[in-house]
Amino acid sequence: MLLRANVLLRPTSGVRPQLVDALVALLNAGVIPLVPEQGSVGASGDLAPLSHIALALMGEGRVLEGAAARAAPAAGALAKSGLTAFPFAPKEGLAFINGTQAQTAILALLVHDARVLWRTAVGAAAMSLEALRGTPAPLDPRIHAARPHRGQIEAADLMRALLAESEIRESHREGDPRVQDAYSLRCAPQVFGAVADAIRFAEETVAVELNASTDNPLVFENGDVISGGNFHGQPVAQALDLLAMTLTTLQAIAERRVERLVNPDLSQGLPAFLTTEPGLCSGFMMVQITAASLVAESRAIAMPASIGSIPTDANQEDFVPMGMAAAWKAQRILGNAQRVVAAELLCGAQGLEFLKPLAPGRGVAELYRRLRSLTPPVPPLVRDRSPAPDLERLARAVASGELDPGAV
Repeated sequence: MLLRANVLLRPTSGVRPQLVDALVALLNAGVIPLVPEQGSVGASGDLAPLSHIALALMGEGRVLEGAAARAAPAAGALAKSGLTAFPFAPKEGLAFINGTQAQTAILALLVHDARVLWRTAVGAAAMSLEALRGTPAPLDPRIHAARPHRGQIEAADLMRALLAESEIRESHREGDPRVQDAYSLRCAPQVFGAVADAIRFAEETVAVELNASTDNPLVFENGDVISGGNFHGQPVAQALDLLAMTLTTLQAIAERRVERLVNPDLSQGLPAFLTTEPGLCSGFMMVQITAASLVAESRAIAMPASIGSIPTDANQEDFVPMGMAAAWKAQRILGNAQRVVAAELLCGAQGLEFLKPLAPGRGVAELYRRLRSLTPPVPPLVRDRSPAPDLERLARAVASGELDPGAV
């Protein structure tokens, strides 16, 4: 609703200021139209979603009311808020529903959440590196200057900062028989870097789209009214698809580190499933299984929607971007990724318990402290307990930025 008001404010829309005022009044009054998430192909813009907002403005359709967000008639909600139905004038109905604001709004939120998740995932990887007694040598800035992808350099810089002054590292600097760590540890900056660069592309796309004229036809200062195709959602749909794929990559490599943490054949001396009584206790066995399930689901739905055009509107709309399908998938995959990173943090923190009194790097130590200080708490695992509450609490913390090491 906010983004649509921003589009209608542009001089090319050819609508009355009263339409923008009515939409903003609806938003300020907290009247939220019920907008289905399915049924839009993103071709002539988000016609169906935006039409549901227009219905509420007209006093028709339904809105979400109360804390339970129950569907209620829009007319009653307008009356309760002291608002009246808005009568659309010529051009205004078409201007209102032609545009990409449903998929663009979701992309904007996803870009923000993906950036928070990216930094938190880098923190989780640094914690795993410590718990697995890996080497930070692959983080040497000279390596990344030799292949200067921006995201790769940023990831290596953040990991080095998190691992600085590590007692754990000093404890195995000499006499370690390993020549190199596994790829999920050694190549973390390269993989995280590719993810960061993809998020940056999505951010650049949405920054343009947020302030673009996407309605149709456009009205210009000399009076020309020209019908074009700025409502087509392909740029937004492609950015959403790229986010979906790259967040699948992020969670997939995180799951591999979870496996290394719980597997005694790979964990460099940590007990099986990170429990003091393996065999009697299951420890974090189910945490890895859960992470694997989430990654599998994300992979299953990560296929791009923006390549799946089905012609509509008697073949007038003969190539459509399926932007809302891309948005739904990206949202689902983001949620999965947040939970997989939560799983890595849960296991990484438990792994550090077995290395005490050695302290991890300064940044990892602060991340560990914040994790253990959450409310409700996520204490170390001593005896078996259901991991579901801890995973959900950590997933909420990951999503909210409580464990974002950018603030460490």
